[in-house]
Amino acid sequence: MDDADLHQFAEQFRRMNQLIDERLPFDRRPSALADRLTGHLGHPARELPVVTATFPAYDHANVQVALDAWQERHGAGTLTGVSGHGREHHSLTELLTSFGQFGIGAVDYTSVPVGVEAELTCVRFGLFLLTDGSGTPLAALLRGADPRRGEPGVRLEVLCARAETGRVFLAEIRELTQRHNVFRGKVLSFEAHEFGPGVGPLGFHQRPALDRADVVLPEGMLDLVERQVIGVARHRDRLRDAGHPLKRGVLLFGPPGTGKTHTVRYLVSRLPEFTVVLLSGLGLRFVAEACALARLVQPALVVMEDVDLVAESRAMRPGMDNPLLFQMLNELDGLAGDADVAFLLTTNRVDLLEPALAQRPGRVDLAVEVPLPDAAARDALLRLYGRRLVLTAEESAEIVAGTAGTTASFFAELSRRAELIAADEGSGRSGVAHLRAALAELTATRDALSSAGGPGLRGVVR
Repeated sequence: MDDADLHQFAEQFRRMNQLIDERLPFDRRPSALADRLTGHLGHPARELPVVTATFPAYDHANVQVALDAWQERHGAGTLTGVSGHGREHHSLTELLTSFGQFGIGAVDYTSVPVGVEAELTCVRFGLFLLTDGSGTPLAALLRGADPRRGEPGVRLEVLCARAETGRVFLAEIRELTQRHNVFRGKVLSFEAHEFGPGVGPLGFHQRPALDRADVVLPEGMLDLVERQVIGVARHRDRLRDAGHPLKRGVLLFGPPGTGKTHTVRYLVSRLPEFTVVLLSGLGLRFVAEACALARLVQPALVVMEDVDLVAESRAMRPGMDNPLLFQMLNELDGLAGDADVAFLLTTNRVDLLEPALAQRPGRVDLAVEVPLPDAAARDALLRLYGRRLVLTAEESAEIVAGTAGTTASFFAELSRRAELIAADEGSGRSGVAHLRAALAELTATRDALSSAGGPGLRGVVR
């Protein structure tokens, strides 16, 4: 093809485009959305850069709070919506370059849990028209996560004349999400998402209220645990000044029902200013998310129940990788030493734990066995859970002797069962006769379980 042919082809192409422009003027007309943004930004919206940041789905409320705080700092902007079929499937750039398809519409909102029976109304799909402190206009499109539609995180897309302006804005939003984090001081748990991969809506829990007298452990054991978890928090400034780390790990191990979780609940009650992240069951795989949150809102306490489920010794399965174990070790090591973050790990099977976790200071600094209660502990447990029981000293001693080998949780059920038996009989107060009947029932249950499941169940009533 020579130059004359190329010139002829180009002229034909130009005329074809001109014909399209003349016959389909609507399709070539900028959308109302683009017109609105062009008017706000002072530049053709389709020609401007877009800078995007993605936040975890559970951070939706924090992004909303950060946007509100940004407007308090720089001045309130205008919030508008976007209309048009399928808008949620398109990026901001695509919304602007789709001629005539998208316009100005209503803002979509959603309610996001932020505490126990507390929710925050957040923008699910909306466009903020803002002006920063220097008078520079920008636009920010906020869209909530929707794993069902392939949107696993919260996305904030910023349109402005210079990309650097967008990056500065997003950095400020991230700083504000940390400063005004709605999770600070809460007790929460990470849970799997119902409709797709990743973390679903967080679970929020009431902070327990327990007295020290409610925790029955061998003498001196609770002192050790309190010093490592609570004492470090109390003396954080002195330890920092001396160059000592604040990050610490405590492992509680022992048979089921001996009081490990109860001890954890007591520690949580003693640290009201701490954000507490609970991980158990399927939630254990979210250790990365838990540690990321702990870094942001420290002081924080990360509780991992039945940690052996993800931290099984590599010797148990030679040649097989355990990604969750490596993730956990990396996250524990990745936290700076001066981070005021405590890890509380519990397990019924310490023999299964990876030595690199359980036997390395900096990951686990204190390992404490919570044993089956001895006679003195059983007497204390009987008094703790049987406050309404009418017993003589001899009757108490009889029950204590008859409960050798049982767990702390056994006494909670023993006292409850005695109260039920007394109520069924119409007795005003429960006493030793009701305790004997309750003990006989629970012993029969324990023996039946032991016969069915082997010696591993002896002495254990869940």
